[in-house]
Amino acid sequence: MPLPPIESPVLLQSIAISLGLGLLVGLQREWEHNPVAGIRTFALASLFGALSGVMAQVHGGWVIAAALVAFSAMIVPGYIASLRQIESDPGLTTEIAMLITFSTGVIAVMGYSIVAIVVAASVMVLLQSKKSLHQLVHAIGENDLREIARLVLIGLVILPVLPNKSYGYEGVLNPFAIWLMVVLIVGISLAAYLASKFLGNARGIAIAGILGGLISSTATTASISRRSKEPSAHALPLAVIALISSAVVFVRVIAEVMLVGPKVIPQMLPPLLAVMAVAGLIAAVTHRFAMKSVGAKTEESPPSELKSAVVFGLLYVLVLLAVSYARKHFGDAGLYTVGAISGLTDMDAITLSTASLANKDQIDPSTAWRVILTGGMANLVFKSGLVLAMGSRAFIRPVLIGFAITFAACLGVTLLWP
Repeated sequence: MPLPPIESPVLLQSIAISLGLGLLVGLQREWEHNPVAGIRTFALASLFGALSGVMAQVHGGWVIAAALVAFSAMIVPGYIASLRQIESDPGLTTEIAMLITFSTGVIAVMGYSIVAIVVAASVMVLLQSKKSLHQLVHAIGENDLREIARLVLIGLVILPVLPNKSYGYEGVLNPFAIWLMVVLIVGISLAAYLASKFLGNARGIAIAGILGGLISSTATTASISRRSKEPSAHALPLAVIALISSAVVFVRVIAEVMLVGPKVIPQMLPPLLAVMAVAGLIAAVTHRFAMKSVGAKTEESPPSELKSAVVFGLLYVLVLLAVSYARKHFGDAGLYTVGAISGLTDMDAITLSTASLANKDQIDPSTAWRVILTGGMANLVFKSGLVLAMGSRAFIRPVLIGFAITFAACLGVTLLWP
C-alpha cells in the first residue's frame, strides 16, 4: 500500500488507532498491576510499531525487522528482572502481549486497521480471562481432554484430507460429507457433555432432559428407567427427563435438516416443527407438575469415543445406501421401511441421509420428512419397550402417555399433512 502524504488524515487516523489499541491492552495490564509493563508502556509499544510501519513504507520491510529485534531486546531485561522476584509469575504472557501490540501498530498504518482492532481486542479478552480460563482447564479431566483430542483428530486432521467427491452406488458416497456427519454428531455429544459438566451434575430436570436429548435420548431413557426402580427415586421428575430428552430429539432433527438440507427447509421444517411443538408441550406440562419434586442427578461419561464415531460413520453409509437402493427399486414404501428400521435406536443417520438426498433433489422433500417421522415413531416404540422392561410402575405411566401422544402427533402429521 503506498504511503499517504505525511499530513494525510488517513495516516493520522491509523496512528491514532494504534495508540488507542495500545492503551486498550495496557489498561488491562495496568489494572493487573503487572510489574513488567503498564498502560504507558503498551501505548508506546504500539506507537513504536506504527512508526516502524510508516518508515518501512519508505525504506523497505527491513525497518520492521530491525525494529522488532530492537523491541525484543528491550523486553528481555524486564523479563529477567521479573524472574528474580520470588513471588512473580515467570510466564511470558505480558511479553508476548507487548510483541503483539507492537505488531498491531505496524499493520494498522499499513491499511489493516480492522485486523489490528480485532487482534488487540482479542488480546485484551484473553488477558482478562486468565482466572476463568485456568478454572476451565482445571475442571477438565484426563478423560475429557482425551475426548477433545479425538474430536480434534477426526475434525481437524482427518476431515480436511478426505476427498470431497461422490463415489459408489448412485453417487451417494462422499467421503468428506460422510465424515463431516461423524464430526457433527461427535461434536454435538461432546458439547452437551461438557455443558453438563460445567453447569453442575444436572442441577435441574429441565437441564438434565435437554442434555440427555442432545447426547442420546435412547440412552437417557434406558438410564432413567433403570434409576426409577431405586428406592430413593422420584418417578415424576425422572419421567420429565425422559420426555424432555425425547422432545429435544426433534429439535436436533430440525437442526440437522437445516445444516445438510438448506434448499428444502421451507418444505421440511413446518411438519417437523408441528411435531416438536406437541412433544415440547407434553414435556412442559409434565415439568410443571413435577416442579415441587426433587430432581435426580445424573453422571455422564465423555460420549465422543473414536470407535463410536467410526461405527456411526458405517451406519450412516449403510443407511445412505439402503435409502438410495430402496428409492430406486421399491419407491417410497422402501424408504419408509428403512426409516423405521434405522430410527429404532438413533434418529441421526436417517435424518442426515434423507435430508442430504432431498437437498440434492434425489428424493422429494415431502417424502423425506415423512421418512424422518417414521423413524421418530419407531424410536418412540423402541424407547417405550425400554420403559416397560426397565422402569418402575410410577414411572411407566406418565412416560408412556407422553410417548403415545407424541406418536399420535407424528402419525397424524404423516398421514394428514398436505
